[in-house]
Amino acid sequence: MINEHTHWAKQQFGKSDLGYPRRTARLVKLASTLANEPGKPLVNITQSPADMEGAYRFIRNENIDATAIAKSGFKATVEQAKSHNLLLALEDTTTLIYKHSSIRDDLGHVGRGAKQRGLLAHSVLLFAPDTKHVVGLIEQSRWSRNINTIGKREKHATTSYEEKESYKWELASRAMAERLQGQMANVISVCDREADIYEYLQYKLTEQQRFVVRSMQSRHIEEGEDKLYAFASELMSAGTKQIHIAQKGGRKARSATLDITYAPVTLKVPYNKKGHSLPVYYVGCAERGNAENDLSWHLLTSEPVTSKEDALAIITYYEHRWLVEEYHKVWKSDGTNIESLRLQSQDNMERLVTINGFIATRILQLKFTNEQPDSPSCEQLLPPKAWKLLWLKRIKTPLPETAPNMSWAYRELAKLGGWKDTKRTGRASVKVLWQGWLKLQAILEGYNLAKSLESDL
Repeated sequence: MINEHTHWAKQQFGKSDLGYPRRTARLVKLASTLANEPGKPLVNITQSPADMEGAYRFIRNENIDATAIAKSGFKATVEQAKSHNLLLALEDTTTLIYKHSSIRDDLGHVGRGAKQRGLLAHSVLLFAPDTKHVVGLIEQSRWSRNINTIGKREKHATTSYEEKESYKWELASRAMAERLQGQMANVISVCDREADIYEYLQYKLTEQQRFVVRSMQSRHIEEGEDKLYAFASELMSAGTKQIHIAQKGGRKARSATLDITYAPVTLKVPYNKKGHSLPVYYVGCAERGNAENDLSWHLLTSEPVTSKEDALAIITYYEHRWLVEEYHKVWKSDGTNIESLRLQSQDNMERLVTINGFIATRILQLKFTNEQPDSPSCEQLLPPKAWKLLWLKRIKTPLPETAPNMSWAYRELAKLGGWKDTKRTGRASVKVLWQGWLKLQAILEGYNLAKSLESDL
């Protein structure tokens, strides 16, 4: 169940160590306010001038470190993770771009020219594939690039691995392992091509950490004279997988048949690196007979792959990686809207960005209410009073004797948020679902207020 915003804020930040209990209380109140109406300016959602002043004092307090705020949120995620036997750590990096002058000069370049300033953020989202549940944010780091280094890469080859920006993948795994301890054995890191780094793969194997990484380059392997992709092209198909490719932009929707291949391979040490060969499993997923728009994934994994079913599981894990991109979209624009923040310093912004990073995971949880196994009762998402009000608002007929299922709740929340399903996909955007959720919370609040007034009279 997606907890009511006050309860959620206490669960996430109630045990924060910010030096003084009153700071923790203020953090909980601020997080609750932001979670109740995400994406809106504080001045519009605080209930009184005193609340607004208290919120801004917290944001401007130089003695409150954003990392201390995040630490409490990560601890809450660790607690949630304990109830799952398999977790995917979905990783990605994004840019946060700020154009307004109040903070622009404090920020660095984001690789898009000197005019655009902002931060880079690397996020790790825990997802339980068996129950289709967004568990929470387990790691997030942000940094700013020196504006004077834009366009300069001549020192990249001589820079040590630990000093490169790509070290972020290993740093994220180290942070996860420190927080999750023994639970790390249940976690599979799922990363895109940017993580295809020899040192990172070596670290994961040495530490016996599980991973699925999309290959970026055809590496030298010990299995024959060919490189990885040439070797893979000669593998016999283990079967096929049907997928639907959604319409996007000028691309038409279509169905595709993918050939599945797999094999154990040993990656050789690159000529300019020190270390040892890396034994991994290769899983290929390639569309045949469509030269113009071929889909092709080359995946490297620590997971043993000895059958078609194993290979399909790895592909399914990687298919979930898009969820962290969806998270970033919710965080940046479609939910908490942090790129619209207007604050006077980077430190002030960091505090607010951190809180909203956890609120974004709460919003994202609605995405999978329609994909729960066997579509259980909607009371796993909505308390009885809430779904009954949703029924009366949307269906306008007498209440059923038993609660509808989760698919009904998904559909009606989306419609309450303005969803029309014009593309006939049956899937609503997170933004629309959340709009429906907020409208339902407003209806529930109005009902409770009316009942309270009735009792007073």
